[in-house]
Amino acid sequence: MNKKKIIVAITGASGSIYAKLLLDNLVKLSAQIAQVGVVMSDNAKEVWRFELGNEEYNNYPFTFYPKMDFNAPFASGSAKFDTMIIVPCSMGTLGRIAHGISNDLISRAADVVLKERRKLIAVVRDTPFSLIHINNMKIVTEAGGIICPASPSFYSRPQTIEEVAQTVVSRVIDLAGLEQDTYRWNEE
Repeated sequence: MNKKKIIVAITGASGSIYAKLLLDNLVKLSAQIAQVGVVMSDNAKEVWRFELGNEEYNNYPFTFYPKMDFNAPFASGSAKFDTMIIVPCSMGTLGRIAHGISNDLISRAADVVLKERRKLIAVVRDTPFSLIHINNMKIVTEAGGIICPASPSFYSRPQTIEEVAQTVVSRVIDLAGLEQDTYRWNEE
């Protein structure tokens, strides 16, 4: 099995629980992963502290890169990262990606992933969508990205906030091509 090289970008949109659960799951799936590089915006750290009441993002065994570190390996296509997951993805970040504005490591890495025809998964977390948001999602989709709204499912009958959020994260993990044990519709 080819182990994945994954970029996780965390922006300041509400939904830090999705980022936390994704990082938790990537730790559990480490046998399938060669490398995880993480970049968080300043707002992402602030929102995480506000929503989750901690700074546990500092405790993960992944390499974290400053938001302006254009020397990070995934700032170039030669590093061959397979997948980039932006979770949660703010509409500002999505707009910069849609229009090729690489003004920080998150938008530069997304630009690289798209130009190299690799997998970009944007977990957008906003509602309602304006026409600008919808058009930006269309542009990113036409460029090869995957828009995965943070819309939980309920057929697994989740009982806690974490279980509800995990339905989104499980879908993201599937989209990233990682194998996991999760609820599957109409399977025993």
